[in-house]
Order: sequence, then structure tokens, then C-alpha cells
Amino acid sequence: MTTRTFLTSTLVAAAFALTAHAAAAEVKIALDSPPDLDGSGSYVWAHTFAEHLKSNGMEAETYQRGALGGDDELFDQVSQGLLEVSMSPLNIVGSIDKTIYGLRLPYFFKDMEEVDRALYDGGMLEKINAATTPEGVRVLGVNTVGQASGIFNTKKPVTSVADMAGLRMRALDESQIELYEAWGANGTIVSWAEVPNALQTGVADGYLNPNFVPLLFGHTDFIKHFTDAGVSPSLRITIASEDWYQGLSDADRQIVDDAVDAANAANRAWLGTQKAVNQKLEAAGVEIVTLDEAARQAFRDASAPAYDSGLLTPEQIAEWDAAKSN
Repeated sequence: MTTRTFLTSTLVAAAFALTAHAAAAEVKIALDSPPDLDGSGSYVWAHTFAEHLKSNGMEAETYQRGALGGDDELFDQVSQGLLEVSMSPLNIVGSIDKTIYGLRLPYFFKDMEEVDRALYDGGMLEKINAATTPEGVRVLGVNTVGQASGIFNTKKPVTSVADMAGLRMRALDESQIELYEAWGANGTIVSWAEVPNALQTGVADGYLNPNFVPLLFGHTDFIKHFTDAGVSPSLRITIASEDWYQGLSDADRQIVDDAVDAANAANRAWLGTQKAVNQKLEAAGVEIVTLDEAARQAFRDASAPAYDSGLLTPEQIAEWDAAKSN
């Protein structure tokens, strides 16, 4: 090998090493919603987290929803250490441990304060991570994305459980299908990317979501009815690579932990700004039904099978109940 060739090879290798180091130093954050600080609590969390990292000397970049893959692909990348942080659905870590499904129990939590009490004072986030971190995934935070979830559909006003008959609702998974069936409706699993087409073609007639969703994702052209049923807190999670998290220096890990605290605080403060969303829905042509207490109780009573579905054991439900009362 000539000296010239050797030097060229050395320079190329050094360039690759520097590129790899720069890429490793950047904290990549995969978004799960449009970058809207007014309409997306998830983005408020991600933006605050990223800005805190950057203001403390860590490189961070957010990536548009779908740019790095779908939810399952992002989960795989995080667990393999290829992606540092992802804004994700609750059920993405349910494949490791089902404890997190306590956050989806219908009519279980009164408000977000009760959720936080269970997670942080009651130790449930620590318990969730005890199961997920050995598989390479850490739940950094639980994010509110809006008011408690309600029932959207394209067909008719839903003023009672009986009105759910004849509706086919988009479901996240089998457990949500079971909930719809307990209400007298049907469910079909549809990926979020396919929801607009499903609603327009009749594959699905509606979905269960917080009130901001049709506004943020442009669904008000075909969603015409919303029942403010207050079924469960509207939550997503932030997951992180455990390899990345444990590989940080003590100082950088403290910056990340502080960024999580700042993001949680900003996210909860954002929730307080969302009280006018129903008026925005009405302005967009969506008819709103507010359940009276008798109708709400009927939905609550009809949801009882969700507690006996086997998704969570009675012992796990009791743990959540004790934690929220901590």
C-alpha cells in the first residue's frame, strides 16, 4: 500500500468515525403527531424535552410522524438501541408486560392528577419499567394528549349505550373490540394511517379518542358526531432505549431526567388550555352530545366486562387501585 493510499484510507476511516460519533451524540425523537404546540399535548412533551436537552448541551432532533417508521418499527428500533426516544401508544409495551393496560381501564381514573398519583407516588411507573427495561425499553413518561376520551362517529348522535348498536368502531386492539362489544357495537382493528379511508368508505364508523383528534388530523369533513363520554384519560407514552439511557454519563442522565420533569410539567399545563376544544368542534360542524349522569352511569356499568377480560389480573387491577389512592 502506498503512503498516499494509506493516508486516504485513514482519512476516510476518520470521517466515518466522526460521522458515527455525531449521529450517536444526537438524540433522535420520533413524533406521533403533527408539530402543533396548541393542539398536540404529545408534541408539547416532545418539544419541551428536546429544548431542555439542547439548552443543556445535548444535541436533539424531532422527526415527523412516520419519518422513521410506524409504531411497531419504532418500538423495535428503540429496543435495539437504534433510536433514542419515541412518542408511542400505551399498548406498544403491552407486548412485554400488561401492567400498563391499567391506564386504559374505562371509568377507573377520575382525572390526570389521579393518574400521576398512581404512576409516581404509587410506584406504578417504576413497576412498569421493572418489566420493560430488561427488554431494552424504558418508559420515560406518560403524556396526556387531551381531555378524557369520547365517542366519535360518522352516522348518528350517541346519547345512550343503546345508540351504540349498529356502529362499527375503529379499535386499537382486541381489548378495545371487547369494550365496544360490551357497549353493543362492533369493532375492527385499523391502523391510524388508514383511519381516514376507513371512515370515508364505511370500513369503520368512528373511534374512541379525545376531542381534539379530528381537528388535529383533519377528520371533521367526515366525523359529524361526538359524545363527550369521559371514558378514560387520553394518554400516550414516551419510550426510550434502555441501552442509550444507561450508556449516558451521570451528568447527561441527570439532564435527561430533568428534561422529563420539564416535559411532564409542560404537558400537564397544556391540558389546562384545552377546555374550549368542544367549541372548535362545533364550529367545524361536529354535533356534540354531553351525557347526563344516568347515561354516563349506564356506560360505566356496561364497561364492567373490561375488568374481567383477562387483559389484567384482579391482582394487577388492585395494585392500580391502591396506587391511585396512595
